[in-house]
Amino acid sequence: MKQVSFKLCRLRQGHNFKIDYTMKQGSLIGLVSLTLVSLLTIDLEKKSIFNDKVEILLPKEFEIMSEEMMAVKYPNGRRPTLVYTDKTGGINVAFNHTANKITSDQFESYKESLVSMFKNLYPSAEWKGTGIKEINGRKVGYIELITPAVDTKIYNLMFFTDLDGRLLLCTFNCVEKKQADWAESAQQIMNSLTVK
Repeated sequence: MKQVSFKLCRLRQGHNFKIDYTMKQGSLIGLVSLTLVSLLTIDLEKKSIFNDKVEILLPKEFEIMSEEMMAVKYPNGRRPTLVYTDKTGGINVAFNHTANKITSDQFESYKESLVSMFKNLYPSAEWKGTGIKEINGRKVGYIELITPAVDTKIYNLMFFTDLDGRLLLCTFNCVEKKQADWAESAQQIMNSLTVK
């Protein structure tokens, strides 16, 4: 038996189809797999938040999460300051301007404490990366990982800097099955962060 693969690109609506089939003595004997790969286009637009002190790209269709949804999503009372979300509430960009004082000299130790905390909370987490980099003239720390949840896994990109001498923590998250569609946009969101 001979395995043959064809990839038919850009069939309608920006989807790729990969079709594998098996040939035996020159005849088609079965369709083995059909894989749909989404090429979702996400439109981002610049938003000003925190009294115009911060600019960041966010998905156009995202809206500020309602107080009712925040109460359900963050029941322990430790809610972010501001959350933008899709219509389902399943894909979010959250901002928390904390009371914790921080300077850029402390970013490395704060990043390491975040990594340590997540490793303790989620020993089975899949780590994608951590670091400190410069974005639009400002130091920004980040961690990127997939954490387990009750019935799925969650893709998280957390990044932080200082705003008015206090920690500004930003988090993009979505279910792991949406990661392929959203990971590039999550990076664009982080890399657009501008603090005035």
